[in-house]
Amino acid sequence: MSSEQTTTGPEAEPTPVPAVEQPPVPAAEPAPAASPSEPAAPSPAPAAEPAPAASPSEASGWVAPPAPPKDRRALFAALRWTAAVAVFAAVGTGVAYGITAAERTDVPGLSTEGDGRWTFPQLSQPALPAGAPLPQGPDNQDGTHYAPLTGLLLPAPQGAKADDAVKADKDGAVPVDAFLEEYAPEAREKLKTSLEWDGLRQIAGRGWTTPDGTRTHVYLLRFHSSGFVDAFRGCDTNAQLNGVSALDLDDVWSKAKNTQMNSAALDFPGAANFDGTDLSVYQEMKPVTGEEQTKVGCLRTGDVLGMVIQSRKGEVAPVPFHQTVILQGQLLG
Repeated sequence: MSSEQTTTGPEAEPTPVPAVEQPPVPAAEPAPAASPSEPAAPSPAPAAEPAPAASPSEASGWVAPPAPPKDRRALFAALRWTAAVAVFAAVGTGVAYGITAAERTDVPGLSTEGDGRWTFPQLSQPALPAGAPLPQGPDNQDGTHYAPLTGLLLPAPQGAKADDAVKADKDGAVPVDAFLEEYAPEAREKLKTSLEWDGLRQIAGRGWTTPDGTRTHVYLLRFHSSGFVDAFRGCDTNAQLNGVSALDLDDVWSKAKNTQMNSAALDFPGAANFDGTDLSVYQEMKPVTGEEQTKVGCLRTGDVLGMVIQSRKGEVAPVPFHQTVILQGQLLG
């Protein structure tokens, strides 16, 4: 048997031999000066240090990647937290934008029940002829309206359909006999005579029906002066409207008026814009005749009388009715 030991594993690397520390070399003593007769001996050249041997990786041109940080877990944790903060910031920004852009009724906790008001187009008064004063201008003592009468009519709200019961032509003008169909047959002849003698110039009208079955008829009557408007007796508690037994003051409107007629009381745009407008609002007395209730709004401003007649099976909803009256008054003011 051989005395050499064999292994089946990898060859063990030789144990490095520690370097032997060399003793310091003493400084060389200065050579004695050469005599003039002897040539100077050349000084020995310093021995060149051997260049370090190139490693195999440098010889092949491959460069090792930088050493990894001591603790990769700290780096990964920092990256995860940074990403989480960025995601939460983006989500928060999106939610904030969604709340500011959404309607109140679309946001849970901020929704408000609708009060039944209608959505009308953007209202604007028609242009006046050149040099014509405003109805409530200081140089227009009688409150004469110089704008086209049909331009002062309130437009129909969104979702409404035209009501052919208001017999207006393509320009919005309504004949006297067609307007008088709003009154009981026994009252029409007397009212027609009154309109002929009391300075009526023109009638404009518009009608619509909303999806809930409410029928709305709006009329504007232009007279020669404001005095004739006050003389017309077809828009008060004595008015004999067709199918209506008797009229009384609208109790909901009266309560709001007693608390001051303004936007805080009725909460409608333009509710405070009633300078120079005389407003009277009536409702059919109960029990009503037939299945429908009727309410009437009368607006006297300058030379124009405005009438809003609204009917609905059961009862007329007060909010859209008052809204219609107020917005029509705003256009006339």
